Amino acid sequence: MFSNLKSLLKYVAWIVIIPIALFALYTWASTNWVYSSGERAGYVQKFSLKGYVCKTWEGEIVLVSMPGTQAEKFLFTVKDDAIAKMVNDSLGKRVKLSYEEHKGIPSACFGETSYFVKNISVLEK
Repeated sequence: MFSNLKSLLKYVAWIVIIPIALFALYTWASTNWVYSSGERAGYVQKFSLKGYVCKTWEGEIVLVSMPGTQAEKFLFTVKDDAIAKMVNDSLGKRVKLSYEEHKGIPSACFGETSYFVKNISVLEK
C-alpha cells in the first residue's frame, strides 16, 4: 500500500515540479533576454508608481519630431528607483531615454510595458 502511495506522490510531484520549473525558466529568459534596444527623446508627460501588489514605475514620454506635427506617445517602465528619481527630477525638460525591449514578459508584476528604461539624460535646448 505504501509503495503505491509513494509512487503516486512521486508522479504528482513531477506533474507539479516540471511546469513550475518551465515557467521559471521562461520568466528568467523573458526578463533577461533583450529583444531590442534604443533611445527616444521627448518630454516626460506622465510618470507614476502603479500596482496593487507589485509596484512598478510607469511613464509616458511625448515624442515631438517636428513643430506642427502630431505628437507620438511612448509608454515605458522603470525598474530601478535611482533612475525613477532621475525621471521625476527631469519632468518638464527635454530628455533622452535609453531603453531595452523584453518580449513575452508573463506578468504585469514586471511592468505594464515591454520597454524598460536603463538610463535617462537631460538634453540641452
